[in-house]
Amino acid sequence: MPCLECLDPGTEEGGRWEEEKKEDGVKWMQLEHRGPYFVPPYEPLPEDVQFYYDGKPLKLSLATEEIATFYAKMLDHEYTTKEIFQNNFFHDWRKEMTSEEQELIKDLDKCDFREIHKYFVEKNEARKALPKEEKQKLKEEADKIQEEYGYCILDGHREKIGNFKTEPPGLFRGRGEHPKMGMLKKRIMPEDVVINCSRDSKIPEPPEGHRWKEVRFDNTVTWLASWTENIQNTLKYIMLNPSSKLKGEKDWQKYEVARRLKDVVHEIRAQYRKDWKSKEIKKRQRAVALYFIDKLALRAGNEKEEGETADTVGCCSLRVEHIQLHPQLDGQEHVVEFDFLGKDSIRYYNKVSVERPVFKNLQLFMKNKDPTDDLFDQLTPPSAPGASLLPCVPAEELDSCSFPPPTHPLGLFLAWERLPTFGKFLETHFLNKHLQDLMDGLTAKVFRTYNASITLQEQLKALTNPEDNVAGKLLSYNRANRAVAILCNHQRSIPKTFAKSMQFLQEKIDAKKKQVEEAQEEVKKAEDEFEDTKDAKAEANVERKKKLLKRLEEQLARLNVQATDKEENKQIALGTSKLNYLDPRISVACKCPVLLHLQLGTKQLELPEGREVLGQGRVLCHQCGLRRNRLFVLLEEDHQEVLRHLPTPQLQTGPGHLHLLLLPKLPVQPECVPGAPAGSAMRCQGGPFHVLLHLLSGAGRKWILKD
Repeated sequence: MPCLECLDPGTEEGGRWEEEKKEDGVKWMQLEHRGPYFVPPYEPLPEDVQFYYDGKPLKLSLATEEIATFYAKMLDHEYTTKEIFQNNFFHDWRKEMTSEEQELIKDLDKCDFREIHKYFVEKNEARKALPKEEKQKLKEEADKIQEEYGYCILDGHREKIGNFKTEPPGLFRGRGEHPKMGMLKKRIMPEDVVINCSRDSKIPEPPEGHRWKEVRFDNTVTWLASWTENIQNTLKYIMLNPSSKLKGEKDWQKYEVARRLKDVVHEIRAQYRKDWKSKEIKKRQRAVALYFIDKLALRAGNEKEEGETADTVGCCSLRVEHIQLHPQLDGQEHVVEFDFLGKDSIRYYNKVSVERPVFKNLQLFMKNKDPTDDLFDQLTPPSAPGASLLPCVPAEELDSCSFPPPTHPLGLFLAWERLPTFGKFLETHFLNKHLQDLMDGLTAKVFRTYNASITLQEQLKALTNPEDNVAGKLLSYNRANRAVAILCNHQRSIPKTFAKSMQFLQEKIDAKKKQVEEAQEEVKKAEDEFEDTKDAKAEANVERKKKLLKRLEEQLARLNVQATDKEENKQIALGTSKLNYLDPRISVACKCPVLLHLQLGTKQLELPEGREVLGQGRVLCHQCGLRRNRLFVLLEEDHQEVLRHLPTPQLQTGPGHLHLLLLPKLPVQPECVPGAPAGSAMRCQGGPFHVLLHLLSGAGRKWILKD
């Protein structure tokens, strides 16, 4: 089998989705990698940069100084104004101080980090101001690290690793109002790291003077290395890149389950509506919870260890205090007002008009309960003592766990190697068991994926206008994506640089408007000149000026669309839903993107005026065998114009031959794509979810079919 030393990085084999399937639970047969890349050691501050306590300079020990820099770098961030952040930081900082420093430094308000903060601001500005040659040198160094640590060999294929670097030490931020914000994230050392690889591979060498915590040979998991982080005591993993074969296959399976749900969702909805009137209170609670999971795309929820993490909940773990019932509100009847912290401490606040039986059942569930009581108390069994001792594992391993676990004679549930945190597993087991009876493979999470994808599909139908230009279609797509992000409560705080970037964009718009006005005057002058002379040269000049004006107007329109899009998305995170919840075949079917290969090596083709890059991927050409690292997305109607701008060396196999790809995710089923031959099967090449097309000049599109 190929190894890291002998595999040519410029080659990749096709047809990987057609490789022999492995036994159940086996993910790979060969895995070789370099191990994680560790953060460089701390560099002490220059002698002239000092920390002050109570107005006097104070020389700190190296460990104390490093932690002080973490806080100093964040002085201009709102985190450092929050009391809980300050308290957590100061508590953890004092634990790392020497005894002499602890005796002296007792009040954070007397600490002056401003000089350290100024030093790092100036250092950052100096880095930005580096000459082009220096920046190129830094880029080459980063590329070298990426090349050495950023790839692995998995069953003979060179796969990209997603996060090959250990997390740097710093201060924990969390999302929302996390109770642990400000706590010290300690430096990860080789002694903390568990390596996973195959027995016949070259085991990664730890940094000089260090050793690994453990080396495993477990081919039933997909992580390459792991360690336990100190803030929440959870496992962190080095995993494969989302474009990898294993991740791609898993995503494809996830979306296939969601597609199967589409065929039975009406029956499931009819069933839970029927259960609203059940004589069993447990069935009623299950039915109402499922209604919320379906209608609002709520996460099922999991139990948190008290006092250890933020008070986050999901649907099944809602408490009475998290909802308010309004018979009438804002002109609507039977309104439920939700207000709770969801995953990552992101606040979920929503007012929803629900069906009358749901409203009546909620009144019943809340009757004679205290605010801190569980809303769905019949779905949440008592916590098992000792459950917090059970380790966390990736969600991908959940299917391999059995239930119920073996029981200790004293009644404590025992931890064993492959069981996820028991509280989380137990929390949603009863609901998911019911869903499994309704459809094989169905869990509460599948509803979230299904509703996200179906929302995108419906929004694209409503918003996409075939007559729009590239920028207009991209805006419509992002608006459809935003509807999904709102449904899934994917929020973000407004970026610190938002106002500045919007100001810069507005300046570009104003400058472009001025150019358009000047071009309009030039067109008028050219037309007047043509009226006077009536010669061919003047007529050609008019056409040239009009083309310039049209191009400038298109550029202005794109800038205006960009400003609108930026403003609308300032508090919405679109990336999470794109990566994890949206079936890419829907994007293909809406006729928006066609990917054209426009880059050869490091020489990039300049796009025609008015054309924009919408996305990237990679592809291996089935016919000529060329592998490409980048592809650029253009709309389908642009391909002929791009074709006219392609230099001959780019074509490789003759005039008109381009490398095309529909999407960098998911194998496309022909019935999902307009224009695909009925009953044909697409060939996947060059990695997961890559579907090849060839565009022959003047002959339209040609599908590459299986033999």
